[in-house]
Formats: sequence, C-alpha cells, structure tokens
Amino acid sequence: MVKSTAQTTALLEQYCEQLQPMLDWLAGYGADPQGGVSRLLYTPEWVAAQDALAQYMMQHGLDAFYDQAGNLTGRLQGTESSLPSIATGSHIDTVIMGGKYDGAYGVVAAVLALAYLKEAYGPPKRTLEALSLAEEEGSRFPLTYWGSGNITGKYTVQELPNVQDRNGVTLAEAIQEAGFGAASPYESGRRQPGAYIELHIEQGCVLERSEQQIGVVTGIVGQRRIEVRVTGESNHAGTTPMGWRSDSLACAAEMITTVRRSALAEGDPLVATVGNIQPFPGVSNVIAGETMFTLDIRHLDSQKLDEYTECLRVELAAIAAREGMTLFWQENLRAEPVLMNPSMIDELQHICEQHGIHSRQMPSGAGHDAQIFGMMCPSAMIFVPSRDGISHNPLEYTASEELVQGFRVLTQWLYQTAY
Repeated sequence: MVKSTAQTTALLEQYCEQLQPMLDWLAGYGADPQGGVSRLLYTPEWVAAQDALAQYMMQHGLDAFYDQAGNLTGRLQGTESSLPSIATGSHIDTVIMGGKYDGAYGVVAAVLALAYLKEAYGPPKRTLEALSLAEEEGSRFPLTYWGSGNITGKYTVQELPNVQDRNGVTLAEAIQEAGFGAASPYESGRRQPGAYIELHIEQGCVLERSEQQIGVVTGIVGQRRIEVRVTGESNHAGTTPMGWRSDSLACAAEMITTVRRSALAEGDPLVATVGNIQPFPGVSNVIAGETMFTLDIRHLDSQKLDEYTECLRVELAAIAAREGMTLFWQENLRAEPVLMNPSMIDELQHICEQHGIHSRQMPSGAGHDAQIFGMMCPSAMIFVPSRDGISHNPLEYTASEELVQGFRVLTQWLYQTAY
C-alpha cells in the first residue's frame, strides 16, 4: 500500500529519532572504561558489533551478508536489475580511545536510511546497499582502507599483506580467528557499485566556525609524507663555542619555522605539518649531530601539491647548505587527490537549497573510504559539523539535530536517485 506524504513524513521522523540511540548502542561494543571506544579490526568487540548490525539489517528486511574480508552489506534489492547499484556507508573500526561518531555515523545512517526507504516506499528501482566496511583507520595493523580496498580490488584476501599488530598477531591469524579469510564460507568482496555516497562527521572546525549545517565535499586531498634528516656534528655542550657548532637541531628548528611560514603564505587548502622530531643522540649535554623530522603536506590539487613540496625541498636544502650541513629527504607516502563526482555534488547542493539548509562546498583534509571508491565509481561525501573540530578522541561530538540534518540529506538523495 502506498503511503501518503503525511505518513512518510511521520515515518522519517521516527527514523531520525533512532539515530542517536543507535549510535549510543553501537558505542557499547568496545567501550573503554576511561571513556571513548576502542573497536579494532577483527577483535571480539569488532566482530560482535558487525554481527549486531547484521541482525538489525535482517530485522528491517534487508538482505545481510559478509564477504571474505568481513565487510558487511545490507542490500535492498531493486526492481530493475540492469541498473547499477548505489552503495552508502562507512566503517566501524576506531582508533584506540576514539569517539562514537567517526565512521559509525555513516554506517548507522546508511542502515536506517534503507530501512526507512523500504518501509515508506517499498523496493527501489536501483539496488541500494548499506555498507559497514571492515577497516579504514589502520589502528591495529599498518594498513588502511582494507575494507573498501577489498571491494574495489586494491587488496584481496587471497594475497594478505604480511603485517602484524603490536602484540605480534599477523593479519592472517586475526582474519582467520574472526571467521573470515579465503577459507571462510563467504564470497569475495570484489564488486562494482554504480555510485558510492558517504555521510561523515567533518572531524574539523570549518562548518562549526562558518555556521554551516552541511558540507558538500568537493574532493579528498592528496598527501605527501616525507622524512627529513639534517646531519651536523655531535659535540660537547659545554666546551663547544656557539659560533663553531654544527647543531642539527637548531638548523632543523629554522627549517620547521620555514615550513609553517611557507604554508601560511601558500594559503588554503594547503596544509603542512611537522608531527615528529627526533634529535640524536637526544641527551641534554650533547649537541645533536643529527635531527630527523617528519613532513605531512596536503592539497586538493596534485600539481600545486608537487610544486609546493619541491619548492620547500629546495628552500630547506639551501638552509642546510648555508649552515654547512647535509639534508636527507625521503618521500614515504604519495597519495593523489580524489575529486568527488560533479553531478552528485550539484544534486546534494540542490537538496540543501530546496530544504533551506545552510551548506558549503569544501575539501576533505582527512582520508576516507570515499577516496577509494572514487577511483572506481562516481562518489560523494556529506559532512556534518564536529564540535570544536575534535575527532579521534572520546570528546568527539556532533549534536543530534546536526546528525539528523545530514541523515535527511542522505535519505533524500538516495530516494531521488534510486526511486
């Protein structure tokens, strides 16, 4: 029976009211006694959370199934099988002592959205899939986007990376203990969705400070991670005159100041961060003969990212040469920017305008599963504000009304696109 507009509106309100309680419920799996959530890939807490979500999916009429990597899908089958499917979701793994919203919000919203659409409108034309992805954070193993990577073909359980956690447990051991892997009864996760959309907290302070309700993501920034080593000469801290020193730490300090100055001069959306500094030998009465520091540089434009990085390398090399020291520069990570789909951006922007929602287009400075899907299919992201920009922290928080606003935008886009 077709429901009236009043009935579907009332039903949507009921599902909106379930968002916060369901996030609180999910946060119970892996809840830390000190606060926050620690739910690492393939741990008992993670497995229990996935199984609980699977039960919820089935209770609401979705076809719930796992793949060999442990990705959980709740499928709402479409009536026109020739049309490509639409996937939405995120991840439920967390950092250690993380918050309850990062990733989990997108998963909960996806499940509730499909449950609502099924109850309100019946089967869609295009198949809809709610994804609870196996892993994104890289908190247990030195491995990121394992879940979405298995769907898109970046990874496969047939060729498990040779990595282990801090307790010496290998990925191969962990996946088998959790009941997944190549020998499990599940099928390969590799498939080709027609589109992917991810609802996520911003994890920054831009929306809150600009008083916007929704961020429509234009792209996910590219990233360069670099190790810099400055080599001078170790010597006695008391007997070496200041003018005769080859102090690598003092030289590195000037370089770090240069990084900040140059990034400010370049302007948004470029960011450059020195996150780790290690002087050697690292004792109080010895001049540091060598100092290592890390660089994390991000920008939405690959060419500008490369240009800035090279200019910075030249500038730091000039500082080292002037001080009579040597500079070692090693790039350890190169991730290219991934732009979100222009048509999907326009559609989300139009939904916000239609409903009087204050929104802005913005890049994502953090990595997300959408960048993995974005290399395979049209993809988009919706951000909601994060209080004080805090994330990966028990203090992570987004107000219920802001969670609801993002859920409404997601649900409306899924309805327009699939029905």
